[in-house]
Amino acid sequence: MLKPSRTLAVLGAAIALALTSTPALSADIPPADTVVTSPNVTHVLNVPKPAPIAGTINTDLAFQGDYAYVGNYGGFSIYDIRNPKKAKPVSSVVCPGGQMDVSVYGDLLFAAVDSSRSDDSCNSTGLPANNKEAWEGVRIFDISDKAAPRYIKSVETNCGSHTLTLVPGRGHDREKNVYVYVSSYSPNASFPDCRPPHDLISVIKVPLKNPTAAAVAATPVVFPDGGNETQPGLLLPTSGCHDITVYAEKDIAAGACMGDGVLFDIRDRLNPRITARVTDANFAFWHSATFSNDARKVVFTDELGGGGVATCNEAIGPNRGANAIYDIARGELVFKSYFKISRHQAASENCVAHNGSLIPVKGRDIMVQAWYMGGVSIWDFTDSANPREIGYFERGPRADNSGGGVWSAYYYNGHIYASDFHEGLDVIKVNDPLTNGANRVHSDRLNTQTQESYRDGGWGHRD
Repeated sequence: MLKPSRTLAVLGAAIALALTSTPALSADIPPADTVVTSPNVTHVLNVPKPAPIAGTINTDLAFQGDYAYVGNYGGFSIYDIRNPKKAKPVSSVVCPGGQMDVSVYGDLLFAAVDSSRSDDSCNSTGLPANNKEAWEGVRIFDISDKAAPRYIKSVETNCGSHTLTLVPGRGHDREKNVYVYVSSYSPNASFPDCRPPHDLISVIKVPLKNPTAAAVAATPVVFPDGGNETQPGLLLPTSGCHDITVYAEKDIAAGACMGDGVLFDIRDRLNPRITARVTDANFAFWHSATFSNDARKVVFTDELGGGGVATCNEAIGPNRGANAIYDIARGELVFKSYFKISRHQAASENCVAHNGSLIPVKGRDIMVQAWYMGGVSIWDFTDSANPREIGYFERGPRADNSGGGVWSAYYYNGHIYASDFHEGLDVIKVNDPLTNGANRVHSDRLNTQTQESYRDGGWGHRD
């Protein structure tokens, strides 16, 4: 979802888009607040948001061992998922600052803050970005005690941190450091710490034995000649990246950079370099990226309307607010097809392609993905040119027409976990011949923006 404090220019476009939307037929819409699934999907459990952060919306997810970490505009929560049927909250940290997307590494949790705060503390309040004292960036917590996480360090970054991506070091450096690629955008001449041009990312270096020494080590310019700024229909012109997914084993990354989709060479962790770049007349906002396990494909998402508009309907059609599937051939991105859920949503339901992850099935490319009020889709893109949905979970419109839905949906050790704005954490099970092979694959960590290879029995990372 776009940054609330910098979306005034977007709202007019979003409203115009909403006015063009055609409601789906009422017979196709589930009753308000009712869960519906495909026959191969079971809703195992819903865990409401813990009281300390119940009044703010859930965001992204990360996993480690028997725990799930759920970001929230008001902070984050840790859940015990040893028994997915009895998942329960362990603790919540109240520490406001959108979006608080989270990633975990060892005993460290990293949280992205992309709303201007009065200071870096968990007691901060909102402060306009044109104030030199305003703070935005990355917060680091010690999570060795799951019942009592400790805030240990903050790192301020240019234009804040809308999202962040953990990048293990290469070779012997892997034992010493982890790097954080910070994606941020929308500079303004009136913002002292976020002035144009901002065609860069910030790279934080975190010494694993002394994480309180974390600091910005580089600010590489990734668009030295500027990004896509003039294409008709862009939600916002390129001024940095929204999200970066790294495949560190292969020294590559995919960047969803507002008006551009890119591939990076990340052999030099402090100086990622774009090696391929594409634009798409049907894409309004390149939001996120996922590699196939063999890194021969990449799926990019288009967050048409910034996540706040009904785009899953006949009027918008199947090629906007969708995924775009690209083959990677001789280092270039080759477009193959779009995929969008065909289940039309009501006019009150904000719905668009959002965060997802691979389901680790040998020999196939299958994803689970969030679609806000469109719920959770399980889809197969093994044939790049002919993707298809094989399962789903969704709720009907909210009775109060307030919108919301599933921010992120990821597969982890046999179950799908979905972070819902308002409803909390959903645990979902898919039982299908195409996906059941994934039950043999287990991991002790999952940060989806830090993609790792899988094989029967386990994932490729090592700490």
